[in-house]
Amino acid sequence: MDDGREDKGLRRRLSRQGEDALGRVAEELAANPIVAGAVARAFGAREKAVQAQETAMGVLGVPSAADVERLTRRLRSVSQRLEGIEDLMDGLDERLGAIQAAVERLAGLEGVETELERIGALGDRLDELAAAGGGGSGADVRVVALEERLEAIAADVAAVRDAVGAGPDVPSRSQERFAVAETPP
Repeated sequence: MDDGREDKGLRRRLSRQGEDALGRVAEELAANPIVAGAVARAFGAREKAVQAQETAMGVLGVPSAADVERLTRRLRSVSQRLEGIEDLMDGLDERLGAIQAAVERLAGLEGVETELERIGALGDRLDELAAAGGGGSGADVRVVALEERLEAIAADVAAVRDAVGAGPDVPSRSQERFAVAETPP
């Protein structure tokens, strides 16, 4: 049992002394101007080698990591712009759908107007018949009922026209344009 404890203690002491010795050597090397100059020259040589490598790759037409990174950023920018254009196209599709629905409603109104004209003609014909028949009370009641119905239908058509006309205004093309050359944030 004592041998195990002595081994652990000895290991700890040797480890601590070794760490201290390495720390002192590193401090002395860092403080030595010759070593510091050699390290600085090594880093300078590394930078020159990287520049020479980039130049050689450029001459051979091989893109550098910086070129690939610039291309990646540009591709992301184009992708974001394309998404913006897609969003605008979706908005235009929605607007066109709303316009098409309004046109279909207006086409339905034209049919209602035709029916109103036909009913009006029937009312005029009933008036003529009532006048020619001596003004019978049954015909007068029907004429009055038809006129009331005709006025109700005309009011409904006016209400539908007002509802269709109250849709959102479509902006002009100049208001929808945006500059493509700007980079997104």
